[in-house]
Amino acid sequence: MLGLGIESTAHTFSCAIIEKKGNRGKILSDVKKIYRPIDGEGIHPREASRHHIDNSPAVLSECLKEANVAIKDLDIISYAAGPGLGPCLRVGAVVARSLSSFYNIPIYPVNHAIGHIELGKLLTGASNPLVLLVSGGHTMLLAFLNKQWRVFGETLDITLGQLLDQFGRSLGFASPCGKNIEKLASASSNYVALPYSVKGNDVSFSGLLSATKSIAKKSKNDACYSLQETAFAMISETVERALSFTGKKELMIVGGVAANKRLSEMLEDVCKRHNSKFFVVPLRYSGDCGSQICWTGLLESQVKGGAKLKDTFVTQSWRLDSVKVDY
Repeated sequence: MLGLGIESTAHTFSCAIIEKKGNRGKILSDVKKIYRPIDGEGIHPREASRHHIDNSPAVLSECLKEANVAIKDLDIISYAAGPGLGPCLRVGAVVARSLSSFYNIPIYPVNHAIGHIELGKLLTGASNPLVLLVSGGHTMLLAFLNKQWRVFGETLDITLGQLLDQFGRSLGFASPCGKNIEKLASASSNYVALPYSVKGNDVSFSGLLSATKSIAKKSKNDACYSLQETAFAMISETVERALSFTGKKELMIVGGVAANKRLSEMLEDVCKRHNSKFFVVPLRYSGDCGSQICWTGLLESQVKGGAKLKDTFVTQSWRLDSVKVDY
């Protein structure tokens, strides 16, 4: 079974083709173009959507060519229906609807966050993990129960990805800023005390952001190092508590911030203390990509037919814990 997945929730426009045989999937192609704002600025939804419009034909063509597949060979088309930025979501939805209606191929709206999790399980082999989803749009601890993902902790204000991006922009970098901050942090070992805010099993990063901006005037390297150490320690505390509470023996980290090596080091130490296996999604697929949408669509096609065009939608706020998972 062949599927095409289209991702366009934020700065990335991506198309991917996956071949599904039984419970296994093989990524035949995954092509992406990323909107890059000017230094010091964040993503602008209108400009990002124009980037997606301009690049969508080339990305789709390259994706098909790399997979050596024709559109008429596809069994399903899936697209990211949310959560995300409205103008960006609409671009992917329009591309998917156009292909679906013209070639009469079933279409599936997919939750972007669940896509991160399902692709992570496919690529890592994790079976029943506690999931840490950390990206520009999410900071959540999740476990699966009774056909739904349940939240065991989340951010009360900004996400971990937003923390890194907003601080990075204050230093003059363009979003996404995670790699830049990680590089500066690796050049220091001087920790400066910063606000540490864990409430129950939720975290709050807004005060940490403000405090780090104030110390960055003295040393950018020390500020980046201290920011990472504090934020990741907060995350590690909530993960450790969730592992104890749920009794899970697997931890899987997905989302764009999963690419950070220091975060993985700290979480790996947590897993060792709890005798749990640690899984991290491969670097190439940690960020937004068409594969996460394609694979989730293929899973959904096992248990239901495609949506009617009039029922295809996009929604900027679509929590993954509101989605019933029947496959």
